[in-house]
Amino acid sequence: MNSTAVVVFVLVWIAIGLITGLWMARRGHSSTWTLIAVILGPLFVPIAFERAERRPVLAAAGPEGAEPVESTATSTEPRLLIGLDGSAESELALDAALDLMGNRCGSVILAEVVSYDDAGESASGSEVAEASDRLANAASRVVGVRTNYEVLAGPPGEALRQFAEEQGVDLLVVSRRGRGLSKRLMGSVSADLVQHAKVPVLVIEPQQAGQVPPL
Repeated sequence: MNSTAVVVFVLVWIAIGLITGLWMARRGHSSTWTLIAVILGPLFVPIAFERAERRPVLAAAGPEGAEPVESTATSTEPRLLIGLDGSAESELALDAALDLMGNRCGSVILAEVVSYDDAGESASGSEVAEASDRLANAASRVVGVRTNYEVLAGPPGEALRQFAEEQGVDLLVVSRRGRGLSKRLMGSVSADLVQHAKVPVLVIEPQQAGQVPPL
């Protein structure tokens, strides 16, 4: 085998692994799998299809849990789902939503999305525990409105869309920018929500968050 063939073989091996690893990350798994996939190359493909989860799941619920859809079906007060990710931008989205809606909300649900792999951790310092703490702190800032929080696991856009539809919320609020990679709220996630969500979506631009006037 000549050197050119070896180089082509290695490049194809790495490319297959990289594409498969990125696909898993987009499906809501940890980006660590991408490094493993690059090393294993084509050998990782069956592993990815076996391990890839098919639907987002609830990783942890707040102290009260989200209200059942049946209990809110006749309510005339809007219910908000606000997607957070621990970034300053998502905190601005929360502030903007509260400034906009004031105390006219029937209830507010705060949600953060982690990867399936993080959701499987049991240590107290896991992503789920840290996300729960962030959401609890954010919930403590909401005054005069019934508020709860949930940690979801899966692809961020799909997880938020599914949860919003299952809970029958009236408005889904996210920031256009966040931190981190596929498991965090970023521009691509807000675009996914705008295009595919079956509930109204409000996207807060970070630079305009402080300019939203109350209704």
